[in-house]
Parts: sequence; structure tokens; C-alpha cells
Amino acid sequence: MKRKLIYATLLSFLLVLVSSCSQEQPSKNIKLTYSNFFPPSHIQSKLAESWCKEVEKRTGGEVAVEYFPGGTLTKAKNCYDGVVDGISDVGMSVLAYSRGRFPVLAAVDLPLGYKSGQTATKVANMVYKEFAPKEFDDTHIMFFHAHGPGLIHTKDKPVKNMADLQGMKLRATGNSAKVVKALGGTPVGMPMPDSYQSIQKGIVQGGVYPLETNKGWKMGEVVKYCTVSHDIAYTTTFFVTMNKDKWNKISPKNQKIIENINEEWIVKHGKAWDESDKLGKEFFLSKGNKIIELDASESKKWKKAVEPILQVYMDNMKKKNIAGDKVLAYTTKTLEKLQ
Repeated sequence: MKRKLIYATLLSFLLVLVSSCSQEQPSKNIKLTYSNFFPPSHIQSKLAESWCKEVEKRTGGEVAVEYFPGGTLTKAKNCYDGVVDGISDVGMSVLAYSRGRFPVLAAVDLPLGYKSGQTATKVANMVYKEFAPKEFDDTHIMFFHAHGPGLIHTKDKPVKNMADLQGMKLRATGNSAKVVKALGGTPVGMPMPDSYQSIQKGIVQGGVYPLETNKGWKMGEVVKYCTVSHDIAYTTTFFVTMNKDKWNKISPKNQKIIENINEEWIVKHGKAWDESDKLGKEFFLSKGNKIIELDASESKKWKKAVEPILQVYMDNMKKKNIAGDKVLAYTTKTLEKLQ
């Protein structure tokens, strides 16, 4: 009996030992891959690449990151799942490319009247920290950033009022698609890399995007008009996230270093969006294109037309047992404080 007890104790000890050894332990040297759909020449791509270099520099080479721009590792719409599945270890893409999957952060993209990318970026990160939504539990979020005011751009027909938009096909994703529909247009969902040729060939008559896109994606070459409508300006939230298993393999010391870098890059990405908007506007005008300012009365009509989008958001959130009213109230209040 005594011998059996000794054997049982030894067996239990061995099982615990094997179990502990099989668990993922932090490694000193880690190699990561980073997938991004932005082309190498785009400032947001250059910033992502500089993040990779900074991580390697500050960790003394213990964490190295190989960078894959231009959707060469995973396409924009597959980027998040690519991180979950380990196709890439880190990924940057757009939340709106997976409609309905990220309901809490979708509030940030609503047409709330954004005026700058820096503000939109701050709002996105503050909303995430405030609500810690479970929708991101399958990855380890690095940070978010968001572009400046999204505006309507058209190829052949200027848009001066809602009547001009009736039936017009415009490239739009996520909440921007809802804005186009509310104003009487027809939204057509597609990733940004597909938009240039679609506008050029007349598949769509324009698109909804920030001014930076005119230069960053050369869209100013295929559109002629931009309608400024700041009262209903939306933003688009971009994520930078990491595979959970790979994050857990990084030592606590290097995790802290990366978190500090992330905080710095949040600011860099936000500023870059605003600087890019200025350059995009200059590029747009250099092509002989025209900017159309909505008059005050027309702008009020647009604002009233998109108001139901906010209510629909809250109704949909209620069906998901999420307090959408609280999320939207916090997002709106935060935006007002920052602008």
C-alpha cells in the first residue's frame, strides 16, 4: 500500500513537470512577421516599417520583425484572420473590412464630424481602453490609428447637394457605406487597392475617403471633384495587432519595451494622417481638380440625413447585448473634448 502511494506521488509529480514544460515559455530571441496592405511608398507603410526597426533596436535584436507591405503576405480583408491563424505575427488593416465583427469600435467610424486624424486616432484608442471589447480577445492589440475626415470624391460629376448623389455608385466600406446610402448614393464595397482601377474604368463613379488618399493611393489622378462636408465627416479605424501565442513568447521586459514604442507610434500615425491630408490636397489641386464646399443649409440637410445611422447602430448593439448607447455617448463626448 505504501509502495503504491509512493508510485502515485511520483506519477503526479511527473505529470505536473511534463505539463509545465509543455506550456509556452518566453524566449529570448523572437522573429516576427508583419503584414500590411499599404504599398511601401505610403507614409503609413513607412511608419509600420520604422516600428519594426525600432522594436529590433530597442530590444537589442532579441525581437526581430520582417516586414511585408503591399498585401504580399495577407490581403487587407484577410489580415486580421491571418494574425489569428499565425499566417503573420503582426498585422495592420481596416476594421471596416470585416463588417459587423468589431461592433464596439465601429462607433468610432460613425459620421460624427471628425476634423483631424490626430483626434480620430486618440478617440479610437480611448474607446478601446474604456470598454476593452471582447471582439478582440483572439489577438493581442498593439494599438489603433484613424485617418482624417472622410470626404466624397467623384470622377465626372460634381456633388453640390444630395440630389447630385442620387443613384451614384461610390466606393465605400463600413460606416462610410451607410453614409453614402443615407445621402441617396449607392455604396460599393471594395478594398482601397482595388479602387483606382474601379474609378478609372467607371465601375464606380467615385469614392469616399480622406484627402491623403489622393496622393497616397494616387486617386487624385482619376477623380476631378471633392465635396467638403465636415459636419458628417467619418473616419476609418486601422488596427495593429499581434498573434497571442507569439506575444506570450516575448519576455516581459521586451513586451514592456514594445508597449512603450506603441504609445509613441500612436502619435506618429495620427500626425502622419494630417500631414498626408495636406499633401493629398496639394496633389489633388495640382491635377486641376476642384474642391466644393457645401453651404451651411445644405450641410444641415446632410447631417439630418445621416442621423438615423447613429440610432441603427445603437439598435444593432442592443441585439448583441452591448450597451451601444453608452459606447456612442462616450465616443461623441470624447470627440467633443478633443476637438
